[in-house]
Amino acid sequence: MAAPIEFLRCMKRTNILLLLALLIPSATALINGLYCGTEICYDVLGVTREATKSEIARAYRQLARKYHPDRFRVGDPALADETPESAHQKFLLVATAYETLKDEDSRKDYDYMLDHPEEYYSHYYAYYSRRLAPKVDVRIVILVTVCAISVFQYYSWWSSYNEAINYLSTVPKYRIQATELAKQQGLLNRTKEKGKNRRSKEEIREEEEEIIRDIIKNKIDIKGGYQKPNVLDILLCKIILFPYYFCTYVVWYASWIYRFTICREEYGEQEKLYLIRRNMKMSQAQFDSLEDLQKETFLERQLWIRENYEVYKEEQEEEMKMKMAVDPRWKRYRRWMKNEGPGRLTFIDD
Repeated sequence: MAAPIEFLRCMKRTNILLLLALLIPSATALINGLYCGTEICYDVLGVTREATKSEIARAYRQLARKYHPDRFRVGDPALADETPESAHQKFLLVATAYETLKDEDSRKDYDYMLDHPEEYYSHYYAYYSRRLAPKVDVRIVILVTVCAISVFQYYSWWSSYNEAINYLSTVPKYRIQATELAKQQGLLNRTKEKGKNRRSKEEIREEEEEIIRDIIKNKIDIKGGYQKPNVLDILLCKIILFPYYFCTYVVWYASWIYRFTICREEYGEQEKLYLIRRNMKMSQAQFDSLEDLQKETFLERQLWIRENYEVYKEEQEEEMKMKMAVDPRWKRYRRWMKNEGPGRLTFIDD
């Protein structure tokens, strides 16, 4: 008889433990400082866990009107036991409960906390990672930043291009050529009108300047950093076309390896210029800004060969040293560095 009695006692204790285990989550899941603290958000709003969004919103509006500080009146029969401070605290609690339950992701995290109270640290991580996350989509921020940089980049290029055109219009060589072309096309003759349509010398001069500028824009190919802006060169377009550029580069590189490494073909002029530019560590814009005569000199000296380029580089360095040695400005600078120098600079207060 003793064995069955002990067995019944064990079963009774087991059932009690199971019952407590079922009740523990709703009690121990309430962490002070997270969501509604020691209150259950559903109970704060007076709804069940199966409540819909509309039911939660309706309950929130009713309680918000009831406890809102602007609506609270001392002596209100519905709030007989409330003080302005307690009503304000309840309003904040109701707002917190609504903010927690109105969002699907936040509500899912909160329900998971109620059902899995033992994952204490993960609840803290989920709560604060959501609260500290930026409210604006990071992708939108990146897109706006890239667009702003692209607009500024395009505007700066146009400013540099206009500066180059203004400078070239003052250079006698290009100005004379542009004037001759304008006369051949009959553009300058229209500026000298008579009768009622006669204009002042200032107006005629401004129109002639504009005609010369237009001819320089259309006839002179400016390269390098002052070339005419191209929409495809801005940052936004480069990012959009990056897959195309990458595939093009892979195809070009594979072709280069096949032609000049495997098949041992001789370099063409474009390939030689590319190797020269790579040896000089110059960008495409910098290399394009060089004179054609200078590029021909590079080809004559076979600077695409690394050894020839090293010799050319040493010659240029020696030539620069010689120029600096005879330049009176560099002489004054070296004399100043030797006799006085930056180490002897003092402030007035010293």
